[in-house]
This record gives sequence, structure tokens and C-alpha cells, in this order.
Amino acid sequence: MRLLAIALGLALLVAPAARAEDGYDLWLRYKPVEAAAKGPYAARAAAIAPARAAETPTLKVARAELERGLTGLVGKPIRAAAGSRDGVIQLSVAPQAGLSDEGYRIRTEAVNGKTTTVIAASKDIGVLYGVFRYLELIQTRQPVDKLDIASSPKVKLRMLNHWDNLNRTVERGYSGQSIFDWWRLPGHVDPRMVDYARANASIGINGTVLNNVNAKADSLTPPFIAKAAALADTFRPYGIKVYLSARFSAPIEIGGLKTADPLDPAVAAFWKAKADEIYKTIPDFGGFLVKANSEGQPGPQDYGRTHVDGANMLADAVGPHGGVVIWRAFVYSHEQPDDRAKQGYSEFKPFDGQFRDNVVIQVKNGAIDFQPREPFHPLFGAMPKSNLGMEFQITKEYLGFSTHLVYLGPLYEETLRSDTQAHGKGSTVAKVVDGSLDGRKLTVMAGVANIGTDRNWSGSQFDQANWYVFGRLAWDPEADTRAIAADWAKMTFTNDPRFVKPVVDMMMGSREAAVDYMTPLGLHHQMGRSHHYGPGPWVAGGERADWTSVYYAKAGPDGLGFDRTPSGSNATAQYAPAVGACYADLKCVDEKDLLWFHHLSWDYRLKSGDTLWNGLVKRYGQGVKYVDGMETTWAAMAPYVDAPRHAEVTDYLKIQRDEAQWWRDASVAWFGSFSKRPLPPGEKAPPKTLQEYEAMTFPWAPGI
Repeated sequence: MRLLAIALGLALLVAPAARAEDGYDLWLRYKPVEAAAKGPYAARAAAIAPARAAETPTLKVARAELERGLTGLVGKPIRAAAGSRDGVIQLSVAPQAGLSDEGYRIRTEAVNGKTTTVIAASKDIGVLYGVFRYLELIQTRQPVDKLDIASSPKVKLRMLNHWDNLNRTVERGYSGQSIFDWWRLPGHVDPRMVDYARANASIGINGTVLNNVNAKADSLTPPFIAKAAALADTFRPYGIKVYLSARFSAPIEIGGLKTADPLDPAVAAFWKAKADEIYKTIPDFGGFLVKANSEGQPGPQDYGRTHVDGANMLADAVGPHGGVVIWRAFVYSHEQPDDRAKQGYSEFKPFDGQFRDNVVIQVKNGAIDFQPREPFHPLFGAMPKSNLGMEFQITKEYLGFSTHLVYLGPLYEETLRSDTQAHGKGSTVAKVVDGSLDGRKLTVMAGVANIGTDRNWSGSQFDQANWYVFGRLAWDPEADTRAIAADWAKMTFTNDPRFVKPVVDMMMGSREAAVDYMTPLGLHHQMGRSHHYGPGPWVAGGERADWTSVYYAKAGPDGLGFDRTPSGSNATAQYAPAVGACYADLKCVDEKDLLWFHHLSWDYRLKSGDTLWNGLVKRYGQGVKYVDGMETTWAAMAPYVDAPRHAEVTDYLKIQRDEAQWWRDASVAWFGSFSKRPLPPGEKAPPKTLQEYEAMTFPWAPGI
């Protein structure tokens, strides 16, 4: 047992007036506890025991974080002999029954006659997670005098996927350049990498994919392996492993071969040698993430092989080192089918049970592409003999980039709580993701990162909440996202309930508002071409029909919506019978998914009594009105937030309000050209002509 005793001094300080902040500190601000917060924070000893030489790098990090947090929250501790008074904290690495290797226990105990808070874990990384949890309790003003908390992550691999390129551009990134400075690595590691690791460890993230899934083979060459190793060394004390996106054609591009056929022995030998090379430099390398045979990326189908052939070949290369292969299910072939929503299921379901045990199929939350709303992907619950992981998007490619305030917690929660009914009622997506539904041990939740070089990390203050809620849900997919939003608001801004309640209420409705002003009633993929910025329901033509908006909306004089019932593409058949039957039944399907599954007349009656046309127009306006309400709410928060951050959010809400109105007006103009019906009473006509909206272009939109 390694034991580190820390006696704490929690001197109560009066919180000063809100000072200028820029968001760099994220939710780890550690601002002083206000004088009004009476209670156990006031009665702590003021001694820090010297660290033992035997402590690991992770325990050193845990100790340093505890000192940093308590210094900020309750005043600078005084170094003195350990255990001089009550209030000792012990950081203990010892066997802990019922906890995983990453789990922790925080308990208040009497140790040698002293009231002691024990943060214990079986491994040192669990101690670090426990320290962050303990500091969170103080940050959110929860009692710490009588603690009995035990927590283990429900998902094994909790990862960020960076869509970062080697030249530091970021695909679908809206917060500056890539934070990974490949040009200066490995000679110089930016100190910001430590804060990146701290932030991730504080929410339990334990893996990061450093490069874009649209990968370059150069990332697997010796110079870039050395650069990745420098990052791995920095992240290791924080429990974070590095992964690389692997380009399937690398054997040709950097290996001198004429083929990348996964069944060619020379190709398999190339990947085995490459894995050996990487693990020699990065012993705890996590493995490969692969995007293959999707959107023009190379893959095994180029050689008449299957996803199983490609994934298993790579799995055999990294398997001896303990590595994994994460194979993305976001695939669609050159041959365009009747419904792109069916392709992932069609390509992977037949191979259930054929993938190696160290392969995870990483599935997006919905079958199209990170839309404002999608029904859960039909693969969840359909592959009980395979490891299935969740892929969420944190960066808001289809949700207003970084200038729209859209809290993604409700989107994630809606998906995770969806019932696949694979084994009857209660077979939720969350239970697929955490492995409990089918007894899977290798589990993954991945989030496409929204992190960049902007001082506030994510492009806006409130987009930090999406990084935060992702990490919390990866630890526990069944957690409540309203409670998570409240924790984030308290740590990021203030514990004052006059701020927390209205802001959390605002956050919880923000995603539904975006759905309303962008894609109400089950519409999807109605954004501008390529850059996905702003409305583009008229987008047609081009290389692929399924890259156009008209393909999905199917607007015409007869009505609107994509028929995925048995009378249409029959995508509903890919779900469990009870789920698919409900989606196909107009009396059962939730209206939030209506036009995803049904093509309906403009005069179809919604449950409100409105016609489809009138209800559609009202939903667009409802979304705009919600943004009006967010502006009003935020304006009233000025007394509780420092001026720079308040002003930034205010500016972004104005942008969001203008763009929400633009979405409403342009969409009403387009769909009105088919419905030929008058607007509902009280609804204003769009101020521009349809031709004017269609003529708007944005060649320099970010994130392309």
C-alpha cells in the first residue's frame, strides 16, 4: 500500500467581485469559497505532508492537483508536519472491493483518532479521478464532512477523436487551429498539453485519437511516431493513452507495396512491423482508429474484401501488444442505394460475431451524420456478438458551429435512453454502449472533439459544456444531463442559484430550439452544401444524390418527408420489430421523428390540430422565439458573470438570433414554394425572395 497523507487548511475567504476571465480555466477555476458558504469547509487543518519518494507520476499529479485546487478554493495551505490536527486527507492505493482499476472510493473515517477523508483506489489513476471528484464537491458546494462515495466508469475506453490534420487545420473545427503543434514536436511540447490532459482527466477521459479519420499515411512514419510519443509521455500521468487514425492504403504510400489487400501476406507483414515499431516507441499505445470505404477513403472493399477482413488484419497486428482496432461504421459505398440510412446496418449486421475480440465497431448515434435530431442507429441492439461503441459529435458541425448556444446533453441523453428492445423493453442504447446488455467487456464511447487553440478551448464559453457532458456520460451513460449542466454552470461561472437555475433551464431547451429553427418534425440534412453552414433545403445535384438536401426532404406538391416504412425504403425493418412497427405507424411514432419515417401531405393533421404546413411553419418560429428568450435570460445574468465572458456570450446569442431567423425564413420560402398554402395567422412572410436566399454563398465558412 502506498499512502500519502495530506492535512488540509481550508481557510474561508471572501469571494472578490467577478474579475476578467477568458474561459481558459474551463470548469477547473478553483475560485475561493465565498464567506456565506458556512459549514465543513471552515474546519480543516493547514498542513501538507511531504510526498514520499515512492509515489508514481500519477500520484504526484494527484497530489499537485489537490494542492492546487484547495489553494484556490480555501486559501494557501501551510506546509507543516503531517497529521497535526483533524481534517487529514489520505490518498491511498490499495485493493478496493467492488471497484474497477479506474474506480475510486471517497470516505470519511476516523484514522488514528483523527477525522480523515480517504480517497482510495486500486490503481493510482483511480486516486487522481477521486481527487477531481472531491474538488468538484467543494466547487459545487456539496457537503464534504460525511462522505461515502464509490464510483467506477461503466465504459472502458472513453475517448476524444480529434479531426486534426498534420498542418494544424481542423476538419469541422470551430475553435482555432489544432492544439497539436506537429511542426515543433517532439522537441517542444506546448505546456498547454498538460492543461489539456488535466481537463480530460477531470471528467474521466482516458484516450485521445490525435489525427483526423481522413488520415494521412505520414502520421505512421518514424518522425510522426516520435512526435506522438512526446504527447503520450505528457498525457500518461493523467491516464490518457494516445491512438492514431490509420490510412488503410499506408502499405502503398509509405510501405513500397503495390497493394493494400488485407489478405495479402505482405500487407499483413507491413502492419505487424508497423505496430511493432509504434509500440517500441509508445509502449502503451492504444491502437488504430480506421475510416475505410467511406467518402472516398481507401478500404478493404477496394480489393473485393470485407470490413471483417480489414479490421481483423489490423487487430492481429496490434493484438499482441494489447492494442485495439476501432473500425468506424460510418460507411457508404459508391453504389447509391434507395436510402443511405440503411447502409451501415446492411454492411455490418451480416458480420456479427466475426470480428476479433479486440475490434470495436464505432457507430454514430444516428444513421445519417450527426444531425440535430436522428433516431438511434439501428445497429445498436442488432450486433450482440460484437463490440459496439458510440460515436457522438461534440463539435457542432450541423448545429450552428461555435456561435450557437446548443447544449448537447439532451441529444446524447435522448440517444442513450432510447430503447432498442433487442431483448425486450429496457434494452437501452446505454446498456449496449456500456456492454451490460450483451456481456461485452471492450466498450467505447468516443466524441469528435471541439477543442482548438482559442483561449476558451472550444470557440465559445458554452461549448465547453459539451466537452464536459460528454466526459461525464462516457463515465456513466445513464447519468442525468440536467444535473451535469448544473455542475458545469456552478464550476464555470458561479454557485449562485439566481444564476444556476435560469441558465440550466436555458441550456436544457437550447437543443430542441435548434431542431425547431433548423430541422423540425424529423427533417434532416437541410444545411448548406459542403460547409454545412446555414440553411440549404434547395441543395440538389452534384456527385452524389445522398449529399443533397432534396434527397432527404423529398418536398413536392404532394407533401414532405422520407418514407422509410414498408411502403417506402423499409428502413424501419432494421429495428427490433416493436420499435420498427412504432416508427412505421402514424398513430405511434413520435412527431419529433415524423418526417424522418413518413412522407405526408401538406394537409396531414398533427396532434395539435394544425396541418403539417402550419405546424412546420410554427415550429420554425418557435425555435426563433426560444433564442429570443435565451437573449433575455442571459442579459439578466450580467451581475453574476465577469464582463468579458458575458459580452462574448451576448454577441454570440445575437449571431444565433439572426441565423435562427434566417433558417426560418429561407426554409419557409423553400417549402412554401411546394405547399402553395398561406402562412398561418400571425406568421410573417420571409423578407427576401427564395432566389435571394439560394444565391447566398459562403466559400470561406470555417471547418471545411
